[in-house]
Amino acid sequence: MGPAIEVVRRSFARIAEREPALARRFYDSLFTAYPQTRALFEGSDMARQERMLRNALVAIIERLEDVPKLTPQLLELGARHVSYGVTPEMYDWVGACLLRTLADVAGEAWTPEVAEAWLEAYVAIASTMKLGALRAGAVPYRVSSSEPTSPH
Repeated sequence: MGPAIEVVRRSFARIAEREPALARRFYDSLFTAYPQTRALFEGSDMARQERMLRNALVAIIERLEDVPKLTPQLLELGARHVSYGVTPEMYDWVGACLLRTLADVAGEAWTPEVAEAWLEAYVAIASTMKLGALRAGAVPYRVSSSEPTSPH
């Protein structure tokens, strides 16, 4: 990712400062665009879920350049999400809603450079998590795409 890492870090710091309820806005966006995802959170304490998402974002962003340390954590996170009912296509849904939420909060500061850096980061993170899900026994699919592949 190189220089994009610093772009992601700087923009996230500004975005988080502008919108302390970033995770809530993300979930609102996700549940509006993909209402079927709400069922994954039935019985969840959403305030706790929002804190976990925010903490996960902070931890991942802090370690973006530390691939040897970050990769096993993302693989495990992807494996864990299989048990929550997350499917391969949902990674695209989450990415679209996350990037939309970040862009909305950033406003004019969401430049093409920032958008590209975040897209690159999200694709790398989601691909690693999908690999973890696949290793955990999820339905076979392409790591670089949300389209399921034939088991034959």
